[in-house]
Amino acid sequence: MGDATRTPDCREVAQVLDRHLRTDTFPLGIRVFRGDEPLPERVRRPWRDMGIKIAICQGIGMARRYGWAVAMGPEDLSCPIAQVAFGFKPAIPYYTEGNLAAGMYVETCGAGALTEQEVPKFAPEEAGTVVVAPLARCTFEPETLLIYGNSAQVMRAVTGALWKTGGALTSTTTGRADCADIVIRTAREGRPQFILPCLGDRIFGQTQDHEMAFTIPWSQVPDLLEGLEGTHRGGVRYPIPAFLRYTPAFPATYQELQRRWDEGETT
Repeated sequence: MGDATRTPDCREVAQVLDRHLRTDTFPLGIRVFRGDEPLPERVRRPWRDMGIKIAICQGIGMARRYGWAVAMGPEDLSCPIAQVAFGFKPAIPYYTEGNLAAGMYVETCGAGALTEQEVPKFAPEEAGTVVVAPLARCTFEPETLLIYGNSAQVMRAVTGALWKTGGALTSTTTGRADCADIVIRTAREGRPQFILPCLGDRIFGQTQDHEMAFTIPWSQVPDLLEGLEGTHRGGVRYPIPAFLRYTPAFPATYQELQRRWDEGETT
């Protein structure tokens, strides 16, 4: 990547990630376009172009599996939690009292209210059109890098992110609303995190049982790429190297045959 102070090129980032992570689906760039900021050309709008209203996780799934650039505003969304989290609908008492979580994720409305408090949220004035696109086809500067992979691939991303700083990477999850963790929490906290896909992401976004995700602010991507290169040189690699230089142990009957050969038995 060269100079770590310059804005990273999306295509170059995609190439480095492919070399070190080899994920099954495309790494994505995410940006929230606000106010009069023009959207990129050739983006798909779920309602306008497909006649459907979706969840944010579905749009992410389309981008990482189909290779589409997808733009999602309030007219494109059907998921109530996302509409509240992304500032498109008000958090009225029925929501804040915990009714959506009660009986499904938690025992009581009181517990549900605590769960809803943990969902990161944009204020109405922060709301905007969420655009996700494969890095190799990004025509805008992302705010967030999103990678889906298996646990080993996400582990590689974590070690790359910690290369320069050391320490530990911590994440929080409620098992739901991972779209808010991906977009809002990453922007708010300004640090990388690993994401446990929520139930909705698995049902509507088609995220598979072996998958998890990793996010990092775009401004920190140069350090991530340097970290992937550095840890690769140190031997932390994907695919994980297999240790094969050892003498295997065989069943007793195999060992008995070898003993007889060693003693000279030939007939």
